[in-house]
Amino acid sequence: MALPFETATQFAALGLTLVGGWFIGLASRSGGAKWRERYQDEELEHARYRDEAEERIRALQAELATIRRQAPVPAPVVEDAPGAGWRGWFGWGRDNLARIKGIDEAREKRLNELGIKTYREIEKMAPDDEAALEQRLEVAPGTIAGQGWREQAALLRAGNEREHAEKFG
Repeated sequence: MALPFETATQFAALGLTLVGGWFIGLASRSGGAKWRERYQDEELEHARYRDEAEERIRALQAELATIRRQAPVPAPVVEDAPGAGWRGWFGWGRDNLARIKGIDEAREKRLNELGIKTYREIEKMAPDDEAALEQRLEVAPGTIAGQGWREQAALLRAGNEREHAEKFG
């Protein structure tokens, strides 16, 4: 059977460890109350910090709720198939919405900012969506229906260029 400590170096290390532990015990024994007070002080400081942080979070959440109530409601985009809204890499895959009569380059840019980038999105718009979009674009109510944006978008998406040109000039 092998002994755990066989050499003089191992016995010396054991002795130094025991003496070091004894000194640490003596050093910490007399200051036990001091360390306990420091711990309690730190605990109180952390509790105060947590309370301040939670109060700040509540204030920021209230501010966020106020901002959300004031923000305009975006027009919903209707997609009929999975992946239909995918616009490819770097925003490619968008249609030239300026080909629709009633949409100039500035309005096309605004539509793109609102997330409407394809003929399909205009074609699939519900009447309620049209009203919301007209409000966001700051155009007169009934403009989209009056200019036939949905019908034009359907023709252009289907590739009926000639029929679009004949019907909408």
